[in-house]
Amino acid sequence: MQSSDLKNLKIAIVGAGYGGAAAAKALSLLGAQVDVYEQANQIREVGAGIGLRPVTMNRFRQWGIFDAIAKVTSPSEYFEILTATGDPIMKETWPVDGEQTHTHLIHRGDFIDALLGVLPEGMVHLGHKLESIEDKGGSSALTFAGGRTVEADLVVGADGIKSVVRKQLFSEKGPVFSGEHAYRAVIPVDAAHGMVVDDNLRMYIGKGTKIYLLPLRHRGQVSFDITALCPDGTWNPQVTKDDMLKTVEGFDERLVSITRDLDMDTVNVRAVYDIDPVDTWHSDSVVLVGDAAHSMLHHQGQGANSAIEDAGALADALREAATPREGLALYQATRKPVTDELQRISRQGWSEDEINDVFPGQKPAAGQE
Repeated sequence: MQSSDLKNLKIAIVGAGYGGAAAAKALSLLGAQVDVYEQANQIREVGAGIGLRPVTMNRFRQWGIFDAIAKVTSPSEYFEILTATGDPIMKETWPVDGEQTHTHLIHRGDFIDALLGVLPEGMVHLGHKLESIEDKGGSSALTFAGGRTVEADLVVGADGIKSVVRKQLFSEKGPVFSGEHAYRAVIPVDAAHGMVVDDNLRMYIGKGTKIYLLPLRHRGQVSFDITALCPDGTWNPQVTKDDMLKTVEGFDERLVSITRDLDMDTVNVRAVYDIDPVDTWHSDSVVLVGDAAHSMLHHQGQGANSAIEDAGALADALREAATPREGLALYQATRKPVTDELQRISRQGWSEDEINDVFPGQKPAAGQE
């Protein structure tokens, strides 16, 4: 699109999470008029740490915000997968993107604060819970709780796994329970029983359970995540310390000790859900990004990275295409094959036997390290 056309484009983004905030930054750099509508009255990210891949960090470099993100991260060189008792299964450096070789480990709260901190003041409007969206073809109208309405040339649905935009316009199918729970806590490095000695992510795999240790050494902390099989699909299940200890039986005693030492008031407990692939992500004036488009299980660690890539690809496509609709079609054609595959692989669950499917040729032969 011509620069003048982009500057006349009025864009409303629903949701101020990773995808919404990143889309706001990328689209505002095109010169478009961007407003973000978030249902919460206060934005607060709980839970664990995540890894921002080299390709994601290069997007931040392109947008001029690399330093703002990097200063609240720890650069990591590789990730490692081990058995429950610590025997190596595979070790792999992070996929390089240009000159960027490190994945940056970051706390979710620090990440969303940094993203929102690089947006112009007044762009994000809190306390706006979307009730309905009307697609008028060349524009769309949003109605929020309390009766406020907003019309925009382009609406970006970044409203997460329970997306109202997706449900009303693209797919009525709801989230799908994975048969797993995730128990997440952030603890001091000193409470990790000597298991965190560098800035590299490690995942331990036992029968039905995976434990992730993600160092946040810039904060003096480590993100500790247990993902375990459980048939209870309650969104916010009630779990006891004994329940958690049963999931780590047979693991390295230090991992058991970390679990035993946890303060349950600090543990974020969630049933794990994703969604089935959505056939179409866009109309003439509405488009989905992030979890609203392709929520995936966390086994690949690609949810936030995919949302950032969506934002970059959407901005690229609108810049390259002649019209908004052509841009949205190009965006979907670019991103959907990638996220469809990530959703598929993430659902495999990464049992020890499946590692070779996820990382062909990486698993060492018996007796090798």
